[in-house]
Amino acid sequence: MSHFGFIVLGIFVMTSQGQSGATLYMVNHGFATAGLLLVAGFMMSRRGSRLISAYGGVQKVAPLLAGTFMFAGLANLSLPGLSPFISEFMVLIGTFTRYPIAGYFAVAGVLLAAMYVLIAYQRTMTGETVAETEETPDLKTRELVVVTPVIAVILALGFFPKPLLDVIDPAVDRTLTQVNQTDPVPEHPLADLAASANSNAEESK
Repeated sequence: MSHFGFIVLGIFVMTSQGQSGATLYMVNHGFATAGLLLVAGFMMSRRGSRLISAYGGVQKVAPLLAGTFMFAGLANLSLPGLSPFISEFMVLIGTFTRYPIAGYFAVAGVLLAAMYVLIAYQRTMTGETVAETEETPDLKTRELVVVTPVIAVILALGFFPKPLLDVIDPAVDRTLTQVNQTDPVPEHPLADLAASANSNAEESK
C-alpha cells in the first residue's frame, strides 16, 4: 500500500520528476513485491501458517531463506542501491518542488515502511528458534532458480535505471504538455540576489 501511495503522489504532483518516478515505481514495485511474496510463499509452504507468531529463529536453520527475505524486505523499504529507491527519491524530489508539506508526510511514510519491514524480519527470522521451525529446510535449487532473476533485476535497476527512464521521460513530457503543466522554478536566495543585481545594473545604465 505504501508503494501505491508513492505512485499516486508522484502522478498528481504534476512534475516531471514525480511522474517519471511514479511510472518507474510501477515497474520496480512489481519486482520488489514479487520477491517478498515469493519468499513468503516459500515460508508458508514449509510451515503451513500465515501468522508471524508461528515463526522465529528461521535464519539459524535456513540462512538462504532468511537472506532472500531480508533482501526483498530491504527492496520494499527502498534501500539505496536497490531499484525502488530511485523511484521513491524521484517522487520525493518532484513532490517537494511543488508541495513541500505533502513531501514531509511522504518522508514519514518512508520511516513507517522501514519499521514494519524490519519488525517483521525480526519476529520471523531472528531470536530463538521455535520448535515448529527447527526442521525448516533451506531454499531448494528450483526455488533459487525462481527468486535469483528477481534479485538480479532489482540490483540492476538500482544501479542502471536509465534504459527505463529513456522510455518513460518522453511520455511524461508529452503528458505534462497536454495538461499545460510545467515544473516549478526552484526558489533560491542566490537567484533572488542575482535578479536584484541585474535590475540594479540595468537601472544604473
